[in-house]
Amino acid sequence: MSKDIATPGRTKEILKKYDFLFKKSLGQNFLIDSNILRRITETAELDKETDVIEIGPGIGALTEHLARTSKRVLAFEIDQRLMSILPDTLAAYDNVEVVNEDILKVDVGVMITEKLPDRTNPVKVVANLPYYVTTPIILQLLHEDLPVSSMTFMLQKEVADRISAKPSTKAYGSLSIAIQYYMEAELSFIVPKTVFMPQPNVDSAIIHLKRRSEPPAQVNDETFFFDITRSAFAQRRKTLWNNLVNRFPELKPQKEELETELAAIGIDVKRRGETLNIPEFATLSNFLDNFMRK
Repeated sequence: MSKDIATPGRTKEILKKYDFLFKKSLGQNFLIDSNILRRITETAELDKETDVIEIGPGIGALTEHLARTSKRVLAFEIDQRLMSILPDTLAAYDNVEVVNEDILKVDVGVMITEKLPDRTNPVKVVANLPYYVTTPIILQLLHEDLPVSSMTFMLQKEVADRISAKPSTKAYGSLSIAIQYYMEAELSFIVPKTVFMPQPNVDSAIIHLKRRSEPPAQVNDETFFFDITRSAFAQRRKTLWNNLVNRFPELKPQKEELETELAAIGIDVKRRGETLNIPEFATLSNFLDNFMRK
């Protein structure tokens, strides 16, 4: 087994060997603590029957831990410069394939079919995501309806708080709902900023997302449902009604009728969006969808 990449000395050695300079535009922060990486693989619940998709392997610190604990690793790396480094740092592992692709521009479903064809193996996503592109990546992976059973991400703690937030908390919002509609979300542990090179300005967190067998509520139209949830949080201090009429001004003349009918199904439009859980948003969305089709 090769010497761990995730130590300050080994990381500096690799960076010096290849004269590698960090690109701020790519949000590159490399982990230099193997204990954190072991905890990530434990959180992801990997085994030798599991295939893993990694996003942004960097110089391979997390990748080698994934290779040791899973069957195969398919890693997507956007930075062409790292494509000459990774074959060296990961030379000891024959179960890793790195492709030079932007995860937001590639058809991940097709790549899974081509590169991980054995569908008897579960597929999991494990990644240290760049802060600047965390949300687009997670939402795209969810909306592509991939054969992925769980996702374990290291990301900015503030974003992890928002993803895992419960109703009536400051962090709860449309992002919480967008992800928790599909996945059970658990903030697993905090990662201090001191275990990265270069050191970021804020702490990170590991979040574990496990796919639900079915959503927590049935909605008539998912696109409309997510539109409603985003609208409800457009201005957090405003009531549900004020946010909704900003988005759908055609509702305003029918306020009295709507208030009465929504109250009858348990939705008080004087509440703020942050107080509604997913089933309540589903009730609201389904009602307005039917009402606006009349």
